[in-house]
Amino acid sequence: MSATVITRSSLAADLRRIGLSEGDAVMVHAAFGKVGPVLGGPDALVDALLEVVGPQGTVLSYQDWELSVDVWDEHGRVRPELRDHVPPFDPATARPARDHGVLAAVIGTRAGVRRSGNPGASVAALGARAEAFTVGHPLDYGYGADSPFARLVAAGGRVLMVGAPLDTMTLLHHAEHLADLPGKRRIEIEYPLAAPTGTAWRVVEEFDTSEPVVPGPPEDYFRLIVEDFLATGAGERARIGEADSVLVDAPAMVDFAVGWLESRYG
Repeated sequence: MSATVITRSSLAADLRRIGLSEGDAVMVHAAFGKVGPVLGGPDALVDALLEVVGPQGTVLSYQDWELSVDVWDEHGRVRPELRDHVPPFDPATARPARDHGVLAAVIGTRAGVRRSGNPGASVAALGARAEAFTVGHPLDYGYGADSPFARLVAAGGRVLMVGAPLDTMTLLHHAEHLADLPGKRRIEIEYPLAAPTGTAWRVVEEFDTSEPVVPGPPEDYFRLIVEDFLATGAGERARIGEADSVLVDAPAMVDFAVGWLESRYG
């Protein structure tokens, strides 16, 4: 085990070294256990991110929705025996999915956080443009037009992978949405949504994000896309703490991914 204690200040220096800048909007994915012994735990990394992007910057995190149990049948409808027990999705109180890691949980529960209203594609944001990135998140095709992912691209934002597997770069679901591909897998999924009058049930349409959007690619093909993008010389690689990390510009990453998909499966 390393004898070096990692601090908020050293994390901020690492973030600047990889290229994160004041005013950036950055979506972060992290495998926090790889960062090393951090004084202050994951909050120190969140604080370092907010310090580096500054008062005009924004930190975003993909959240999804934690139910702990798969409540849907093969048609995407909530199973009848569970219907009365599923809590409605409320952006103000919903927890992020546990498999997104502790950093997502910290960001999603910070004071002042804004959380978008699409349960499965939910994004949390902290900072100057948190409301602008998260408000009015469409329920249908929540990775597509006018989603937080599309807004991140339009804003010239960035994606930071802190030790996280490259195939977890959620922004690439936006590229899947945009790519002109025949036979995209579409699904319907039913959600209970918190409403002033109680629970409102809504069936949402979406491209299937649980597997490649078209037949053919390997399960972890997002990793291949990111590796091929980095091989062009784009993006930055460095260590954040002890974690091998990657920083990419969202518009360039999406453009590359759309071309990668269309050239192979279009």
